[in-house]
Amino acid sequence: MFVAPVLPPWFEIGSMILLVGILVVDLLLIIKRPHVPSMREASLWVGFYVLLALLFAGAIFLLGDVQHGTEFLAGWLTEYSLSIDNLFVFVLILASFKVPHAYQQRALMIGIILALVFRGVFILAGAALIERFIWIFFLFGAWLIWTAWQQVKPGEEEHGGDSWIIRQVKKVMPISDHYDGGKLRTTVDGKRMWTPFLLVLVSLGTTDLLFALDSIPAIFGITRSPFIVFTANVFALMGLRQLYFLLGGLLDKLEYLKYGIAAILAFIGVKLVFHALHENELPFINGGHHVEWVPDISIWFSLGFIVAAMAVATIASVVKMNREAKRSGQRLHLGAADTPED
Repeated sequence: MFVAPVLPPWFEIGSMILLVGILVVDLLLIIKRPHVPSMREASLWVGFYVLLALLFAGAIFLLGDVQHGTEFLAGWLTEYSLSIDNLFVFVLILASFKVPHAYQQRALMIGIILALVFRGVFILAGAALIERFIWIFFLFGAWLIWTAWQQVKPGEEEHGGDSWIIRQVKKVMPISDHYDGGKLRTTVDGKRMWTPFLLVLVSLGTTDLLFALDSIPAIFGITRSPFIVFTANVFALMGLRQLYFLLGGLLDKLEYLKYGIAAILAFIGVKLVFHALHENELPFINGGHHVEWVPDISIWFSLGFIVAAMAVATIASVVKMNREAKRSGQRLHLGAADTPED
């Protein structure tokens, strides 16, 4: 039986320190100079974070750990695709609350930090549950398959209006009608009130919580290593705020993206169920035995499926956009030209 090498402690500790340091520097830059990044700036940052993830995977391969290196790539790509879906909801939230463009970076960065916190908690909880109850993979798999169906279910478009949580916050906390820069608190006619920025953060936080319920089972279907799970999530969330400004109004035009994400979730859900059938002794199978006839899906096949699903969904979306642009006599434009400068 092949046993994957264990990554050295110095590598894991050093990686965590480096990642935390980059996030802190990124946050300080936003606080010091809130602004709308240019296309060039956003492109450079996104490219930097993608290159950083690839270098991290390369370092794992150089350490001789091919299995964990492949698991990281598959996990990172899966979490990145789910994070882009998360980003689409961020776009809707920032638009609905009319967040000033100069402070959208701050809101996005706080949203990303909240996502890291929630995912970190779920990673620890998920690892503990898997260690004690291997049958939890049945639940994880069923949840991902159901989530995949919800992604493509007809008539599941988002509707306007405040969520239940936002309505409750408005009932118990005085909220001003206008922003006061990037502040959470302001004074109106001598009365201390919360700004709409609080509602934005609450919306981002609840969204992060819901997406964490999908992303953590998804990556545990690829790897059992908490370190790989966490680093894949961190790298997937890095650069999301720059990606927001880089893509601009493109996200809602990628019509088939949700189908690619749904395919990935359904695939990993099925893989989790198969794994659970392999690992659990079921009383209704030959008097209590493991299921041997289900296929054992390799990590390389998983990686290939994830790449193919996102590539097909993205290319199909761009082809459709191009056809619609030709019919309307317009030139297809990919970018953030619709993002106004304040």
